[in-house]
Amino acid sequence: MNIAVLLHSGAGGSGVVATEVGVGLARQGHTVHFVASSVPFRLTETDHPNVYFHQVESMSYPLFDAPLTTLSEASKLAEVIEENSVEVIHAHYAIPHAAAAIMARDMVRVPVPPAVVTTLHGTDVTLVGLDRAYLRTTQYSVERSDVVTAVSHYLAGYTHAEMGIKREILVVPNAVDGQRFRPNGSAELRLRYAHPEERLLTHVSNFRAVKRVEDVIHTFAEVSSEVGARLLMIGDGPDRPKAFELASKLGVGGRVAFLGSFPRIENLLAISDLFLLPSSEESFGLAALEAMASGVPVIASRTGGIPEVVVDGETGYLCKVGDTAGMANAALTLLKNSELHGSFARTARQRAVAVFSEQKVLPLYLAAYERALSSRVREASLSGR
Repeated sequence: MNIAVLLHSGAGGSGVVATEVGVGLARQGHTVHFVASSVPFRLTETDHPNVYFHQVESMSYPLFDAPLTTLSEASKLAEVIEENSVEVIHAHYAIPHAAAAIMARDMVRVPVPPAVVTTLHGTDVTLVGLDRAYLRTTQYSVERSDVVTAVSHYLAGYTHAEMGIKREILVVPNAVDGQRFRPNGSAELRLRYAHPEERLLTHVSNFRAVKRVEDVIHTFAEVSSEVGARLLMIGDGPDRPKAFELASKLGVGGRVAFLGSFPRIENLLAISDLFLLPSSEESFGLAALEAMASGVPVIASRTGGIPEVVVDGETGYLCKVGDTAGMANAALTLLKNSELHGSFARTARQRAVAVFSEQKVLPLYLAAYERALSSRVREASLSGR
C-alpha cells in the first residue's frame, strides 16, 4: 500500500506517533511518504527503502501576514499523490493536516482519489479545534475525512461532546516498539547521571504549560529530601527556564540534569527508576507508555486518557492534578520498597507489550485504511469518476 503521512515534524507526541507508525508500516513492506515542513524529529531510519520524505515549502510575501501552511501542504501533497500513486493519506492532527489532506484529495486528477484517514491526538481538538478561529474548519475536516481515529476513548468522547461531532470515531491507541523500549539499560550510562546508591527519576516532554514541569521539580525536591536521587529533564520548550530557576530555588539544581531534546530516549528510560508525568491534560500519554515498556513505573496525574494507559496501583500511581505531595509520597512508596518497585516494573512492561505493541496496534490502522479505501472506491463509483 502507498501511504502519505502528514505530520508535525517537531518533538510533540502527534509527530512522534505519526513517525513511529509510518516506519512500522514501512517495515511491513508498505511504502510510506512523510510530508512535512522538515524531517520529522523521530525519523531516524531515512535509509529504509520504503520510507520517503517530501518537504513542504512556504512562500514569504509581504502581502501575507503569515505562511499559508494549509495551501502549501495541500499543493505538495497533491504532487506526491499523483507522482507516487498514493492510496491513503494519513493526517495526524486535524488542523492543518486533515484540511490539507481533504483539499489535496479533491484537487488531484486520478481515477480514484486517495482515502483520507485523520487521527485526532488531543490539542487539535481540545485547544486549537475549539478556538472560534478554527472551530468550523476543524469540524469540517473531521466530518469530511473517510475514517477518523482518536488515540483514546477519552478523546473520542470529548470530540463528540465538545465539538458536536456525530460521526463514528474509531479508537486506535498509540503504539510502542517493545524491542526498542525495554528494561535493563547500560550500567555505565547510569553512572554518568547517578551514583550507585541513588535513584534516578525522569521526565520527558515539550515543556509547555500543560506539562506542569514545575510540579516535576516540586515532586523531585520532596523525594530527594528523603532518598538520594537524581532527576533527568528531557526535552525543551517555553517553561524550561521556569523549571531550571525553581530547581535552583529549592536547592536541588545540582541534582537535576536538563538534557534538551533528542530523538533516541530509550537508553535513558531504560536506566530510570521512576517516570514523572504531572500534566494537567493528556489525551493519551505516549511518554508514560514508553517508560512502561522500559520497565519503569509511572507517577502521573489522573486526567484525560492517562488512566487508559497507567493502571493505578499496578503499573504506577495516579494523583490529582497539582498534588505534588501525593506524587512524592507515591514515588517514595516505590523507591523505599524494592520488592514492590520490581513488581510494578514487571507489570508495567507486561501491560505495555501486551496491549500497546506495534503488533497489536498497526493492524488496527491497516483495517482503518482498508475501510477508508472501500468508502472512497464506493463514492468514486457513485460519482462516475
